[in-house]
Amino acid sequence: MRRSTVLRWLLPAIVALLWLGLAGPLSSFSGQLGSVQENDSTAFLPDRAESTRVTELLQEFRTERTLPVILLWESEDGELSQAARAEAQDRVAAATTLAEDAGALAGEASPPIPSDDGAAVQAVLPFDPDLGEGLGAVIADLRALPGIDGTTAYVTGPGAVFADFAEGFSGIDGLLLLAAFGVVLLILLVVYRSPLLPLLVIGTAGMALVVSLAVAYLLAEQGWITVNGQSQGIASILVVGAATDYGLLLVARYREELRREESAVAAMRVALRQSWEPILASGVTVILGVLCLLFSDLGSNRGLGPISAVSIAFAMLAALTFLPAVLLLFGRAAFWPFRPKRGEEHAHGRGWERLATTVGRRPGRVLLGSLGLVVALSAFAPGFDAGGIPLSEAVRGGSESGAGQEALARHYLAGAASPAIIITPADGWEAVADAADDVDGVAQVAPFTGERGGPPGGGEPVVADGLVRIDATLTDPTDSQPAQDTVSALRTAVSAVDADALVGGNTASDLDTQETAARDLAVIVPLVLLVITVVLAVLLRALVAPILLVATVAVSVLATMGVSALVFEHLFQFPGSDPQVLLIGFVFLVALGIDYNIFLMTRAREESQRVGTRNGVLRALAVTGGVITSAGLVLAATFGALAVLPLVILVQLGFLVGFGVLLDTFVVRTLVVPAAVHLLGDRVWWPGTLAKGPTAPADERQRARA
Repeated sequence: MRRSTVLRWLLPAIVALLWLGLAGPLSSFSGQLGSVQENDSTAFLPDRAESTRVTELLQEFRTERTLPVILLWESEDGELSQAARAEAQDRVAAATTLAEDAGALAGEASPPIPSDDGAAVQAVLPFDPDLGEGLGAVIADLRALPGIDGTTAYVTGPGAVFADFAEGFSGIDGLLLLAAFGVVLLILLVVYRSPLLPLLVIGTAGMALVVSLAVAYLLAEQGWITVNGQSQGIASILVVGAATDYGLLLVARYREELRREESAVAAMRVALRQSWEPILASGVTVILGVLCLLFSDLGSNRGLGPISAVSIAFAMLAALTFLPAVLLLFGRAAFWPFRPKRGEEHAHGRGWERLATTVGRRPGRVLLGSLGLVVALSAFAPGFDAGGIPLSEAVRGGSESGAGQEALARHYLAGAASPAIIITPADGWEAVADAADDVDGVAQVAPFTGERGGPPGGGEPVVADGLVRIDATLTDPTDSQPAQDTVSALRTAVSAVDADALVGGNTASDLDTQETAARDLAVIVPLVLLVITVVLAVLLRALVAPILLVATVAVSVLATMGVSALVFEHLFQFPGSDPQVLLIGFVFLVALGIDYNIFLMTRAREESQRVGTRNGVLRALAVTGGVITSAGLVLAATFGALAVLPLVILVQLGFLVGFGVLLDTFVVRTLVVPAAVHLLGDRVWWPGTLAKGPTAPADERQRARA
């Protein structure tokens, strides 16, 4: 068999079949990723967190941490009738039986508790916090129970709030991927003006998606990584966007070489030789950037790092193996109806050539104007509110549990169902209780006496292993910022009396999550910047260029934060942002923003060896402008697909990354970086050999100038 036949048909067919043979069996595993999700935020806290330690100590009292679910009936005319109160008793009994049959109940349900104003009645059902996916089904069944005439019924409390939040992740596979693939297909049809080529690129992304999610499932099943609904959604978006971006880069170079080579094999050989380094460098940069999340104290962040790294790895592998194989199998027909012909003039686009000319003629003005815009937008970054979002407000458009929380606050102490829990040594517990009672935001304090149901009463506290449990009922809703402020003050007050006193509970867990996320931000941000600077220094064999690129991307992130602060507050009117949005958004923006600079600067380095840095960066801008802009649009659109989900945190992340990628694509990579490199000239490659001028042989430099 001739060598050309092997390279043209046999080898590509084998590679394509290997991918198909791998993706087929693994597709069943990728569909099971949702079954190994861990969405309980308390499970993500480090062992040293105070709320985690309290949860462990609760076992000494033979009481496990529970997830309260509140049944609430609110009168429509301002006063509950005696008949309605009697019916509430029956409804509580029915709800208790339903929860017991489902294995959801973790203790004794309270009797109906009327409000002081006579307008409402509630009952508290302590649920098992480890119920997992079954929680949503039980909550739905409770909401389906018959109502009481003249009242509005709510199923609320921490358990229902969490169930409504988790419901936002339901259908994430279908809806999110349908939106992502749909918008990518539309963009590729416009870019390529070909019906077949977009399908080949999307097929490559699909292969990478199936295999990466299957590998993530196998790793999660073995307990090696932690996956939640958020990380699954982000990983899915990431692999689709990255595989498409890498495919765009390869296809652009392949089409360029088809105009120079008669043989598709020869053209692909050159395209791969020139593309594998920037694709690999880009992928490795993103992988190392997201793996910095392994240094996070929050398990949700640590889990996002490996699953994102797996996604990028298979996106690279598919773009460098499966896509070249199918492109060779289809040959020039893949570009139909605009097949590239040998000898055909390679038009980079007059717009990009004009832009490159403008940057070359007025680099100072271009840099001043573009950088001035980015810096001006950065001025709004301090207004980015990363103080957290109440879980009851984390679903767009509201939820029944959120409405129930508001109704609860109208008639009861909002934190009654889920008090802060104080664990303190038995000696002197009264002084600790008195200190807690003096804290603003604490409505009542009572020691745990072992009695279940109803309001707390007197009696001697249970002493377990020399410890006493004290429940502090808060005046504010459990998941609110004021409640977290109260818990913070409570910790200060009780520790001043006894240094061994600890404060836990659901609100304390939320507070610990916020504080841990803030710590992660302070540690991981500089680590990501350092890692990416080192990678760029190795890739570009220089120090000045990496520092320049990282600095421009960092300023771009600040500008994105500024715009996001304005949009979130004034346009979307979100109650705030989760600190995790800021951290994850920063990691992806820096890693993905550097991606496009790598594509630009590796081509600039290649051209600079022949025509010098100033001409080289302008040529690189003209040649790569179209493909990098297309890649930026694809990635921004895929992250924008997160907006189809009802969760505020994912909508915010989608906007943050999507807008940041567009800003980096159209302003930083297009104007700021080329203008700065043009002004610096050969010095941008210091201390590498290119800092002394072009390094290509004289005859090659002459041909390049011609």
